[in-house]
Amino acid sequence: MAQISSNNGFKQCSSSHPEPTRTKDVDKEEALQMEAEALAKLQKDRQVTVNQRGFDLSNSTKQKAQVYNNQDYDLMVFPESDSKKTAVDIDVEKLTQAELEKLLLDDSFETRKTPVLPVTPVLSPSFSAQLYLRPTFQRGQWPPGLPGPSAYTLPSIYPSTYTKQAAFQNGFNPRMPTFPSTEPIYLSLPGQSSYFSYPLTPATPFHPQGSLPIYRPGVSPDMAKLFDKIASTSEFLKNGRARTDLEITNSKAAVSNLQVSPKSEDISKFDWLDLDPLSKPKVDNVEVIDHEEEKTVLSSLAEDPWDAVLLEERSPASFHLERKVNGKSLSGATVTRSQSLNIRTTQLTKVHGQISQKDPSGTSSLPTGSSLLQEVDVQNEEVAAFCLSITKLKTKFLHTNHCTNRGYLLSPVTVQRNICGETASVKVSIEIEGFQLPVTFTCDVSSTVEIIIMQALCWVHDDLNQVDVGSYVLKVCGQEEVLQNNHCLGSHEHIQNCRKWDTEIRLQLLTFSAMCQNLARTAEDDEAPVNLNKHLHQIEKPYKEVITRHSVEELLDSYHNQVELALQVENQHRAVDQVIKAVRKICSALDGVETLAITESVKKLKRAVNLPRSKTADMTSLSGGGDTSKSSTRGSLSPGNPVQVSMDQLTAAIYDLLRLHANSGRSPADCAQSNRNIKEAWTTTEQLQFTIFAAHGISSNWISNYEKYYLVCSLSHNGRDLFKPIQSKKVGTYKNFFYLIKWDELIIFPIQISQLPLESLLHLTLFGILNQSSGSSPDSNKQRKGPEALGKVSLPLFDFKQFLTCGTKLLYLWTSSHTNSIPGTVPRKGYIMERIVLQVDFPSPTFDIIYTTPQVDRSIIQPHNLETLENDIKEKLLDILQRDSSLGLSKEDKAFLWEKRCYCFKYANCLPKILASAPNWKWVNLAKTYSLLYQWPPLHPLTALELLDSKFADQEVRSLAVTWIEAISDDELTDLLPQFVQALKYEIYLNSSLVRFLLSRALGNIQIAHNLYWLLKDALHDAQFGTRYEHVLGALLSVGGKGLREELLKQTKLVQLLGGVAEKVRQASGSARQVVLQRSMERVQSFFLRNKCRLPLKPSLVAKELNIKSCSFFSSNAVPLKVTMVNADPMGEEINVMFKVGEDLRQDMLALQMIKIMDKIWLKEGLDLRMVIFKCLSTGRDRGMVELVPASDTLRKIQVEYGVTGSFKDKPLAEWLRKYNPSEEEYEKASENFIYSCAGCCVATYVLGICDRHNDNIMLRSTGHMFHIDFGKFLGHAQMFGSFKRDRAPFVLTSDMAYVINGGEKPTIRFQLFVDLCCQAYNLIRKQTNLFLNLLSLMIPSGLPELTSIQDLKYVRDALQPQTTDAEATIFFTRLIESSLGSIATKFNFFIHNLAQLRFSGLPSNDEPILSFSPKTYSFRQDGRIKEVSVFTYHKKYNPDKHYIYVVRILREGQLEPSFVFRTFDEFQELHNKLSIIFPLWKLPGFPNRMVLGRTHIKDVAAKRKIELNSYLQSLMSASTDVAECDLVCTFFHPLLRDEKAEGIARSADAGPFSPTPGQIGGAVKLSVSYRNGTLFIMVMHIKDLVTEDGADPNPYVKTYLLPDTHKTSKRKTKISRKTRNPTFNEMLVYSGYSKETLRQRELQLSVLSAESLRENFFLGGITLPLKDFNLSKETVKWYQLTAATYL
Repeated sequence: MAQISSNNGFKQCSSSHPEPTRTKDVDKEEALQMEAEALAKLQKDRQVTVNQRGFDLSNSTKQKAQVYNNQDYDLMVFPESDSKKTAVDIDVEKLTQAELEKLLLDDSFETRKTPVLPVTPVLSPSFSAQLYLRPTFQRGQWPPGLPGPSAYTLPSIYPSTYTKQAAFQNGFNPRMPTFPSTEPIYLSLPGQSSYFSYPLTPATPFHPQGSLPIYRPGVSPDMAKLFDKIASTSEFLKNGRARTDLEITNSKAAVSNLQVSPKSEDISKFDWLDLDPLSKPKVDNVEVIDHEEEKTVLSSLAEDPWDAVLLEERSPASFHLERKVNGKSLSGATVTRSQSLNIRTTQLTKVHGQISQKDPSGTSSLPTGSSLLQEVDVQNEEVAAFCLSITKLKTKFLHTNHCTNRGYLLSPVTVQRNICGETASVKVSIEIEGFQLPVTFTCDVSSTVEIIIMQALCWVHDDLNQVDVGSYVLKVCGQEEVLQNNHCLGSHEHIQNCRKWDTEIRLQLLTFSAMCQNLARTAEDDEAPVNLNKHLHQIEKPYKEVITRHSVEELLDSYHNQVELALQVENQHRAVDQVIKAVRKICSALDGVETLAITESVKKLKRAVNLPRSKTADMTSLSGGGDTSKSSTRGSLSPGNPVQVSMDQLTAAIYDLLRLHANSGRSPADCAQSNRNIKEAWTTTEQLQFTIFAAHGISSNWISNYEKYYLVCSLSHNGRDLFKPIQSKKVGTYKNFFYLIKWDELIIFPIQISQLPLESLLHLTLFGILNQSSGSSPDSNKQRKGPEALGKVSLPLFDFKQFLTCGTKLLYLWTSSHTNSIPGTVPRKGYIMERIVLQVDFPSPTFDIIYTTPQVDRSIIQPHNLETLENDIKEKLLDILQRDSSLGLSKEDKAFLWEKRCYCFKYANCLPKILASAPNWKWVNLAKTYSLLYQWPPLHPLTALELLDSKFADQEVRSLAVTWIEAISDDELTDLLPQFVQALKYEIYLNSSLVRFLLSRALGNIQIAHNLYWLLKDALHDAQFGTRYEHVLGALLSVGGKGLREELLKQTKLVQLLGGVAEKVRQASGSARQVVLQRSMERVQSFFLRNKCRLPLKPSLVAKELNIKSCSFFSSNAVPLKVTMVNADPMGEEINVMFKVGEDLRQDMLALQMIKIMDKIWLKEGLDLRMVIFKCLSTGRDRGMVELVPASDTLRKIQVEYGVTGSFKDKPLAEWLRKYNPSEEEYEKASENFIYSCAGCCVATYVLGICDRHNDNIMLRSTGHMFHIDFGKFLGHAQMFGSFKRDRAPFVLTSDMAYVINGGEKPTIRFQLFVDLCCQAYNLIRKQTNLFLNLLSLMIPSGLPELTSIQDLKYVRDALQPQTTDAEATIFFTRLIESSLGSIATKFNFFIHNLAQLRFSGLPSNDEPILSFSPKTYSFRQDGRIKEVSVFTYHKKYNPDKHYIYVVRILREGQLEPSFVFRTFDEFQELHNKLSIIFPLWKLPGFPNRMVLGRTHIKDVAAKRKIELNSYLQSLMSASTDVAECDLVCTFFHPLLRDEKAEGIARSADAGPFSPTPGQIGGAVKLSVSYRNGTLFIMVMHIKDLVTEDGADPNPYVKTYLLPDTHKTSKRKTKISRKTRNPTFNEMLVYSGYSKETLRQRELQLSVLSAESLRENFFLGGITLPLKDFNLSKETVKWYQLTAATYL
C-alpha cells in the first residue's frame, strides 16, 4: 500500500503553532468563479442522509471562517487503491497546479484527520472515536500502513469530550465519527482496580510501554505542506473535497508522554464571549490539571451547577483521581457520567447487520439518522427474548385444536358437595330448531349435560345410535354461553342462579357448526408474528407517548437543515438560535434528557458565533497550521473554524444521546464478546456502588411546589430491605433547556457483590420537600410539611441473562402531572402520567460479572422421620406447622423451623412457612435450599399460590410454584385472576413462568383471555409497572387472534363512549342532566348501528342497540348511569348495567371477589347461603361497570315508606316482602332466603371488615335475598362522622331484620337456624384463613387506599381467630350476633342517613307515595266507586305474633253483596301519613293516634280503635272528591290475596301457637359434647319450644352437674336469656381434670330453669345423659328432648 511518510515517520509537533508552509496562490477571480460552481454542485448533490447533508463544504467570501471540526486535523489516511505510488515517487514541492488537480480528481484520494483528545486515553487516531462509533474500514485490524499507535499533541483550543475522525474520502463525511468495533478491549490504567476500566478497540497489535497514557500524533511538515497545497487548488474549491492518487505508506509512530502546551492564551482571549447567564469563571484555558491543581480548581471554580462537571470533563487527569467519601479514598476509578462514561455500547445497527451506508455514487458514508434510529426501534434484548418465548408458546395452540380454540364461552362450573347425589329435580325448557314450541321435561340436577342432550335428541331422532351426541351443545338462551357436557347440570353457575331466583331454565340445542364461533383463531392468526406494539395503538394509555423513530427522524432532519443554513447565511446569530431550538426539540423528544455534552456544546456554539471574524481568522491560522497571511483566503476551508467546530461537537453530542437512549435498556451481555472475560458473581468481592447523577424532565409544577429533592436508595430481596436505605443529599433544581435535579453523588452499599442474591432489586424513591414559602401543597387545601413521595423506580441488579448491571442507565420514573404517587397507586383522576428520567451510572468493569446458578445435589438434603424427635421438640414443631399462616411466626419460630425443615416432608403445605423462614438466599446456601425444594411433594394449587407473593423472589421457587398451580381449573383461575395479575409485579424479569402460564390459559379459554385483558388494561395505570403490563397486554392481543382482538377493541370503544356520556351528565346541572343524557346516548347508539358488542362485564351477553328511553341516571354523588341495552339474542332479556365515573371500583371488585370465593367454599361444603353475587369491573382509572340486580331496593327506600324514623321500626322489611310475596308459601320462601342470605352477609362483612354500612348500601330483593353494595371502606377502616365512629357494631343486624328472621317480634327457632348458619359459615371460612390472607397479600401492590401493607391484613387475621377451636369460634360469633343486634348505633346511623338523603333528595323518587302492603297502585276506574264503607268488626290474630286486625266492609256501586278487607291499625295510620304527603292537612280528617299507655294488643284498645277508625273512614269518604277518590284510597280498599282467604276471618285467639297446656313439660336442647386434653367441653347451643304454665314467656337458663356430686362442686350454668321460649346460648361449660375412665362413670345432668325476680325460679325441663354412651374421641352434636327429670 502506497503511503506518504518521511524517513523518521510522523514528527511530533513541539508547539501548538505549526511551521507555516508555502503554497501556490490561486487567482482571486478564479476562486470566485469556482466558488459559484461549487455552490451549485453542492445544492444538486446534497442527499437526505445526515453525512451528506450535514458535512458538505462550501466557500464564501462573505463567510470567511467556516469550521471543519472541533480540532485541527493532523493526519490524513489514504486507503488502498489501484494506484500504488509511494511518497518517494511524489515531490509535493514540484507538483504543479494542474498535477494537483488531476490527483484530486481521483476517487481513491482520501484524508484522515486526527481526533480530539478523548476522555479516555487512546492508542491511535484509528480508534480514538471508536469508543462510540463503528469504523467504516474492515474491523478487527488496523488499516494497512498504520501498524501501531501514534503519539499525539495536545490541541490548543476547544478541548472536547467528543472524539472525531474525518477524511477527504469520496462521500466520506469528514466530521462524523465512525462506529466502534463490536469487540472492544479494555486497557487498565494506573491507580484503578480491576472493577473499573475503559474500553478500547480490540484486535489491535498494541504493546503499551508500561501503563503510560497514549496521545495523538502531530502533523508533520510534509503533511502540512500537502494540506496547504491541496487547499489552494481550484478543484478543491469547486468540489469541496480533495481528490488525489496519493496514498500514505510506511507510517509508524511511537508511544510517548503527553506534551503540554506551556501557554494557553489562545483560549483565554475569548472568555468574555460566553453569553450563558449561568456561566461562572471559565475553564476553557485549562488544558491539563494534575491532581493537586484539579482539587484547587474544582473547589474554587465550581460555583455554577455544571462547572464542576465541566472541569472534570476537560481534565484528562481527572480520570486518574481516586474518589473520596468521608475523607477516605476508595479503590477504583471515579464513576463517570453520561457522555464521559465509557460504556460498552451495543452496536447501533447490529440487528440489521449493516455497518455503514452507501451514497448514490456508491461511496461509503457514515450512518444516516435513519440507520442510527433503527437502534431506537430495536426492542431491548429482554423484550426480544420475551417475543421469542411467546412465539414458541403460540405454536402449541394451533387453530385446528378444538379443545383450545372453541371460539365460544363455556358456562362456569362450581362443584357442590353431594351435587351428583342430589335428588332435586328441575324443569328444563329446550329450544330445538324446527320445533315451534320448546321441549320441556323434568330432570335431576345431578344429571350430566350429555344426558340432557340425549333426552332432547330423543324428540328429534328415532335412533340415537345414528347420532353423534358429542357434536351437540346446550346454549343458554339469551347468552353466548355453552354448558359443559361432562359436568352435572346443577353444577353450572347459570343453573344455580336460575334455581336461586326461581326462574325458568331455558336452553337451546345446537351443533358445533351452528354455534357462533367468531372469537376462534384462524390459520392467518397462527402465521402472524408476535408483535407487542402493533395492536396497542387503540388502547388508551395513561401516560405520555414515548420516543418514536418517526418523530426523531423528523427532528433530526430539521436539525441538520438548520445547521446547513447556519453555515451558509450571513447572519449566523439568528440561524444558531434556530439550531439550538432544534436541539431542544430533540432533547424534549428524548424525555427531556439533556446531557452534559449537549449543554457544553451549546455554550461553545454561543461563544463561537459571537467571535469577531478577525479573531476567527487568527484562531484558524493558529490551529490549522497555515500562514496567517493566507487565512482570509482560506477562511471557509480552515478546519478550525469555531462555529463549525461547535456544530460538530453538538451533532456528535446529539447522536451520543440517541445511543444512550438506545443502550440504556441493554443488557451488559448484549455487548459481551467472545474475548471478554467473565467472572462469577460469587467470587466478586467488590462492594456495590453507583452514582446517581441527575433526574431529567422535571415538571414545571414541581419548581414552585418543592424546594429540594432527595433520593432514597434501598436494596431489597424477598420484599425486605437487605440494608438500611441510603438517602442522597438534598438538592434543588437547575435549568438549562429543561429543569433537572442534579446530585452527582456516589452511593456505596456495604455489601459485596458475592453476597447479592440473583433477584436483588435496587429501588430509587424520589422525595420532594415542600416549599414552605409557597403557602400551599399540591393537594387541595391541605398543607403538608413533610416530604412527599413523588415516584419510585426499581432495577434488578442482575439482568435476565444474569449479568450484573453496568454502564449508564436511564431509569423511567412515572408520576402524574400533580404529584400524588407512591408506586402502585393510581394517579389522581384527570391527570396524565408523566415520566421523569433518572440517570444512574454503574461501574463498567473489565469483565462481565455473571450470576451462575449452583449445581444441585439432591442427596444433600435427606428427609427425616418426625417421630425420631424428642416429644417436646416434636410438639413444638407440630404447633408451628399447624398454624394457618407464616405471618405470626417469631424469629425464634422461624429459626427453629428452618433447623428442623428435613422433618417436615409429610406436611407438604408447610413449605411456604419453611421457605419464609430461610435466614438468607446467598449463593453459598442455595444448593441446599434447592435440594429441599426439588424433593418436596407437590402442593395444592391454592397453597402454592402463596409462593408467588413478594416474600418469594427466587426464580426457582416461583417457577416450581407455577408448575404446581397449572393443575388449577379454568374456572378457579378466572376467580383468582386479579391476584395472578398483581403477582406479575413480583416477577424480576418479563419472560417468566407466570406470564407464560397466564397467556397459555388465555389461549385456551376465552373467558380468561377476556378477563385478563381488562385486568391488564386497568393495570396500565400503575406508576411503576405500567410498562411491564403493556408488554404482557401486547402479547395477549398479538396471540389471541383477530376475532378476539377486534371484539376487545369494540368493548374498549364502548367503554370510552359511555365514559364520555357519564362525564357530561355528571358535570351538567340537575335539571339539564336528562336532556344531556338523551343527546349523548345518540352517539353511543350510532356505535351500535355499526357493531354488536359483548358486554365487558360479562362477555356472554351481546348487545345490539341501546334502549335510550329506558336509560337514566342515579341521584348519588357520582351520578352513575343506568344503561339499558337490547339483547342481540331474541330469546334474551334486556341488559341493564350501571356505568360509574369518578369512583375507583377496584376495591369493590376485590370485596366482591372475596365474597364470591367465600360462597364457593360454602357451596363446596354443601352450605348454600343463597348469596347474591353481582359483577363489577373497573374499566379504567376511576370508572367502571356494575351489574344491576333486578327487582331490588335499598333498605332506605323501604324504610322511608314509614317516614324518616322508619329505621327505628321493626316491620318495614317484613311488610315489604309480604307485599311482593302475598301468599304464605311465597312469603315463607322469601323469609327463608332472607335468613340464609343475611347470615352470609353478616359473616362476609365481618371477616372483610366492610364498613360505612348504612341503609343505602344494603339492598333487598323481592325474593328475600339481602346483599351489600358499595365497598369503599373495608378491612376495618371505619367511616368517621367527625370524631364519631359510625360503624360501631361488628356487622349490620337490626331489629327489623330480626323481625323477618323470627317471623315476628319474639325469638323463634328460626333465629337459632340463623345463628347456626352464621357459625357454620364462619368456621368454614376460618379453615381457609391462609387462602384469604394470601389473596389479600397479593393485592397489596395494587394501590388500593386501604390495602397498602401487610399491617392491613391484621384485621382479617384477628377476625378469623385462626388459633381457636370451632366451638370457641362458635361462641365468639354468637356474642358478635348479640352485640350487633343490641346496637342502637346502627339504627341511629340509618336515621342520620335518612335525614341526609331527604335533605338532598326530598321525598322518595316516586311521583306519589305508595302503600307498603300493596304491590302496586289501583284506581276507582278499575275497581268501581264505593257507596258505603265501615269498620265491621275486629279479630285477634297470632301470625306472626299477637295483634288485632280490623274487618272493613265495602259496598261498591253496581254490587249487591259487600266485600271485606282486613287492615291493621298501623296500615290505617300509614294511609293517613301518605295522604298527608299529597294533600294539605286541612283537607284531611283527624286521625285517632292518641297515645295508649300499657299494652296495645288487648281487646279493650281494639274496641275503642274500631269506633275511632270507623269515624275516620266516614269523614274521609265524605271529604272532597280529589281526596276521597284518589288512587291511594282506592288502593287501600283494594282486596289483597290475604283478604280472599276465608280462614283468615275464622281464626281466633285460641289457635295461638304459644297457648300453654298447664302442667306440661316440653321443648328440646341442642348440645355439643367433646373431650380433649383431659377436659370435657359441654356447649349449650339452643333450646326450642319451651312451655310455661301461665303461658308467659320465660327467662330461661341452663344448669349442669356431673353426678354423682354430693358437694355440688360440678355445678355450671349459663347466662339468662330474657323473655323467650327459643333461647340461643352457644356457651361452653368446661370440666377440667377428668380422665376418660372417670367420665365413663359419671352422668351429665342438665336442667332448664326460668329466672324470676319476684318469685322462685321454676323448672322448665331437664335431661340426664350417661357419659359412657358418648364417644369422647370425637365431638357429638345432637338435640335432646327435655323431660320432667329431677334436678339438683
